[in-house]
Amino acid sequence: MAGSKLILEGRISIKCFILGLSVLMIPLTRTLFGHVDWVFDHLTETPGKIAISIHVAIVNGLLLTVYTGPIYKVAVRACFLGVTFGCGLIISFSQTTWTHFGWYMCSLSFFHYSEYLVTAVINPRSLSLDSFLLNHSIEYTLAAVSSWLEFTVEKLTVPELKQLNYLSMLGLLMVLCGEGLRKAAMLTAGSNFNHIVQNEKAQSHVLVTDGVYGLFRHPSYVGWFYWSIGTQVMLCNPVCIMGYTLASWRFFRERIDEEELSLIHFFGEDYVEYKKRVSTGLPFISGIRVN
Repeated sequence: MAGSKLILEGRISIKCFILGLSVLMIPLTRTLFGHVDWVFDHLTETPGKIAISIHVAIVNGLLLTVYTGPIYKVAVRACFLGVTFGCGLIISFSQTTWTHFGWYMCSLSFFHYSEYLVTAVINPRSLSLDSFLLNHSIEYTLAAVSSWLEFTVEKLTVPELKQLNYLSMLGLLMVLCGEGLRKAAMLTAGSNFNHIVQNEKAQSHVLVTDGVYGLFRHPSYVGWFYWSIGTQVMLCNPVCIMGYTLASWRFFRERIDEEELSLIHFFGEDYVEYKKRVSTGLPFISGIRVN
């Protein structure tokens, strides 16, 4: 089923993500009718909001007529992420003080969509709606909402804090590097990669030590760690920078301990030797201790 062709769900997700990106046609259409500015009255203003709402309603109606059941659930999520990415691009190129939030929208939507698409490519047997990671956990959702609230409140009360371009650029660099490292790890691991820690060894499960795994034992976690912190540096959210750093560090410390117990059980001395040669890649996290 995996073969050399992308499975059905993966192909549909690509089509629907691109369909969601058609939201970009709104400002482009305005340009064709003589507006110098590429953006339609800024997305944050009423005309733009109305146009986006109408577009989303039409697109969702189209999805409902074409897809049903589980496939519709894949389609609507991919399309939603495409719309979010498109809106992020619109804001990013607008004459607005919300530019950095546009970067954030692009980063967040691309991360979640690419998690699904790459999983469809490398390990289609494990593919599910959970592969989008949209419902990762209650804590993850609260963290995201907290970052939006902090950005909005601080933008209204101390707007100059949100105009630290050098800091936002640093955050963007962290996001790009973190995202690149995580996806490189997923592609290198191939069918060995799974979003859920495995407690039983599959026949196809092998110990991967080449590529980015030669640099870090847990490159996908390293990428996610710096990606998540980078999103808050990009938004110039001082409270969430500290909160994300502490929460992510604690999460990955526990996750790595849990995963390495399974890996030692699966691969025995081979993993112990690999563990001695290569670090986790995360600060002050050494992994499970082996006597």
